[in-house]
Amino acid sequence: MCTLKPDVLLTETEYGMALLDQRRAEYWTLNPTAALVLQTLLDGHGAERAVASLVERYEGVDAETAARDVTRIVDDLSSAGLIAP
Repeated sequence: MCTLKPDVLLTETEYGMALLDQRRAEYWTLNPTAALVLQTLLDGHGAERAVASLVERYEGVDAETAARDVTRIVDDLSSAGLIAP
């Protein structure tokens, strides 16, 4: 579970999502994998559900790989100041 920081806007795009940090006037683009993870977390689910969503959506992705991806995505978005746990 997470929320966007107050000054961050989100929009879905043809290729995933785009985030705008209004404080720093910086754009971030998320590929479909990162967009799925973020949307799952914003919908109120935990990391375990985000892992399951990746495994369900992408053939050949195992739970271990998906868990590493979820951790990396959350860490990157948190470090960038875009989301709050």
